[in-house]
Amino acid sequence: MKKILFTTNRSLLVGVGLLILIMLLGVFAPFIAPHDPLTVNLFNRLSPPTWVYPFGTDHLGRCILSRILYGIRISVTSSFLIMLLTLLISLPIGLLTGYLRGRTDYFFMRMVDSTLAIPDIVLTIAIVGILGPGLFHLILAIIIVRWANYVRFIRSLVLNICQEEYILSAQMSGNSRMRIMRRYILPQIVSPVVIFGALDMGRIVLLIAGLSFLGLGPQPPTPEWGVMLRDATAYFQLAPHVMIFPGLAILFFVLCCQLISEPYQKASSAIPKEV
Repeated sequence: MKKILFTTNRSLLVGVGLLILIMLLGVFAPFIAPHDPLTVNLFNRLSPPTWVYPFGTDHLGRCILSRILYGIRISVTSSFLIMLLTLLISLPIGLLTGYLRGRTDYFFMRMVDSTLAIPDIVLTIAIVGILGPGLFHLILAIIIVRWANYVRFIRSLVLNICQEEYILSAQMSGNSRMRIMRRYILPQIVSPVVIFGALDMGRIVLLIAGLSFLGLGPQPPTPEWGVMLRDATAYFQLAPHVMIFPGLAILFFVLCCQLISEPYQKASSAIPKEV
């Protein structure tokens, strides 16, 4: 597998730059947003884009641009948190199953197979339905669902690396299993795992928005992109901008994640196959 050089991949640079920009917009939303995202002004409801309201207003007269900026704090931050926690859970499991094999591998891979047998959206809806709607329950449900994808990907990488001669040499030199995993295997999988996680953040944002659209995520008046789309469905024909701009925000973020993952997709002819 070819190494991905950060400084020589334009798509990676552009994707990371745009992702940082989005996060900065979320951090400084209180200073950038032209209006309070929760302020209701019924006299100015469904206003088209103007200089005062660049993205127009929604059915309650709230500034759509302000709500999108504040929505970054929920949608993007939640996706980053989910990705980070899922990695912390899946990375040691993927290393152990891929390197140790045996009963450990059999036990965890049966759990992975059981999880992956059910579509993500169906299993997430079932878990949130049991726990109840809300952002915390939504984050917990997505972690429970997504960990299996990370474990299988990391395990495949480890299986591929274990076939290299330097791993066999390290084993014959008397290195412990823990040392081999920490010093020889982990550094080799960091780059593809991080890029896989960046791409998965786009999927997670779509999943959060989709479940919020169904009423299983953050509840109104929370300025979250999926909530905004749900509120806009009844007014789309009358004022299309109320749905177009939140949809573009989701699309733009997913595009950034895709740009980050593109160099890895080109560098590897295929994801390492499972043995």
